[in-house]
Amino acid sequence: MRYSRALVPTLKEAPADAQTASHVLLTRAGYMRRVGAGIYSFLPLGLRVLRRIEQIIREEMDRSGALEVLLPALLPAEYYRETGRWDLYGETLFRLKDRKGGDYHLGPTHEEIITDLARHEIKSYRELPRTLYQIQAKYRDEPRPRAGLLRGREFLMKDAYSFDVDDAGAAASYEAMRLAYRRIFDRMGFDYRMVSADSGAIGGSTSAEFQVLVQSGEDIVAACENCDYAANLEVATAGASVISRSPKTADPPALAKVSTPGQRSIEEVSGFLEVPPRQMLKSLVYVADDRVVLVVLRGDHEVNDVKLARALKASEVRLADAETVKRVTGTAVGFAGPVGYKGEILVDRGAAEVASGVTGANEADQHLVNVVFARDYEGPVADIRSVVDGDACPKCGGKLKLFRGIEAGHIFILGTRYSGQMGALFLDKTGEAKPMIMGCYGIGVSRLVAAAVEQHHDENGIVWPAAIAPYPVHVVQVGSEPEVVTAVENLEKGLAAHGIEALVDDRDERPGVKFKDADLIGVPLRVTVGAKALKSGSVELKPRSEKNPKNVELLPVDAAPTLLAERLRTNLV
Repeated sequence: MRYSRALVPTLKEAPADAQTASHVLLTRAGYMRRVGAGIYSFLPLGLRVLRRIEQIIREEMDRSGALEVLLPALLPAEYYRETGRWDLYGETLFRLKDRKGGDYHLGPTHEEIITDLARHEIKSYRELPRTLYQIQAKYRDEPRPRAGLLRGREFLMKDAYSFDVDDAGAAASYEAMRLAYRRIFDRMGFDYRMVSADSGAIGGSTSAEFQVLVQSGEDIVAACENCDYAANLEVATAGASVISRSPKTADPPALAKVSTPGQRSIEEVSGFLEVPPRQMLKSLVYVADDRVVLVVLRGDHEVNDVKLARALKASEVRLADAETVKRVTGTAVGFAGPVGYKGEILVDRGAAEVASGVTGANEADQHLVNVVFARDYEGPVADIRSVVDGDACPKCGGKLKLFRGIEAGHIFILGTRYSGQMGALFLDKTGEAKPMIMGCYGIGVSRLVAAAVEQHHDENGIVWPAAIAPYPVHVVQVGSEPEVVTAVENLEKGLAAHGIEALVDDRDERPGVKFKDADLIGVPLRVTVGAKALKSGSVELKPRSEKNPKNVELLPVDAAPTLLAERLRTNLV
């Protein structure tokens, strides 16, 4: 592709609303343009990256035995009403009416539609297993679209769904997708971790995310430094650790009340009583759906809302307001405690291990010391806190470390969540009708474009992995002398003979402008063709990943296409 005929509108300045590296660089380098909040157009370079990502995904999905379909994006409301998600999704759904007043919406995901397809087309165990997938636009009315392609209202997604006769078959389909996902992200050059995860509103049991590790990620991943344990913070669990426990005594001191005038927060009470936060009991009043619960955890720990909701079997949990706190505890925020509390209590297991704790006395300006679980207060115990750096690994006992990541893919077993509700049945060997066991597997295709930039960039621009770069080679023509023009044409033809399409910068611009644009665009290999190097029969090669601009390699001009093809084949970029 000749730059002079291409549409590559690079910018010197980033848009005012761009904060993440991917949003800044994809806009500045001419890969995309904003249409509206969370809505973007892909320009030619951006679309080439998108198509290369799609190609890898298709190849690996087809290799796994999955079959591609294409489902509609405009969906009648009846299918979501059938499963209850018409109400569950709430304002996230883009809803509309047709001219006859019928309710429709734009698909945020397609479990119902694929299940409807299966219940009409699959009738016998002989037709199972089946895995169907599509690559298609999804629509979600995000309350705060942000970070460019990372959190949009329209995005491209690969979603796949497996159908099996039993749990063993579903586990096999899940494993096939797990391996396919690993091949996909390995081929794309990502540094990622597969982590245990929560299935969220889609439902299901066994669940794992593929997290691309970047400091700008909005997700937090806990991973062991010694073994392969990794989990999203929403579900990560700390193992038992002597270091994390308070020292216990055979005969704890008696419960006592102390005056703590004006001391409300953990930090204030800790300093006032000279007790470390890990020795304190934080008592928080939560509203779980329609009931009030007092949640107790260690002073240096934080509640994990996802774990808490799961432990309480609630669809939503939130901190109670000050009026509710006073009504159920009899005191103001900051002085609540479990001792003598008459309502429902849930205790984090870390709090239950505190040997002699400090907590609110349910009286203004008063706290209790020497508080012991099971002696002074009781309640169900559950893991409801977020893990922290240094917690013990639940698998091997090593140390957990927190990373930030971008969710690139999610796989989980749905079971009969949709097939049971929608009557997607098959006849087994005995002729008995049974619901199909389903799995669901998603990849944010357009999100991967941004995730790749977040992980692969420097101060000068994007540094694309070769597998998903818009072009593998960027030829920079320096000068318009006949020998330079001829050498560029021959190089372009030679690369094409090897099946390599190059981006050729033939613009009438200064070399410095061309080099800056090349760094910004981020093609893996830059080849400079100029009169000076041609005098010695050479062209200059500089990989985009090379930090020193002076570190260039001279290639014989006649052999350059073959040498470049070999470098790309062996991934030496």
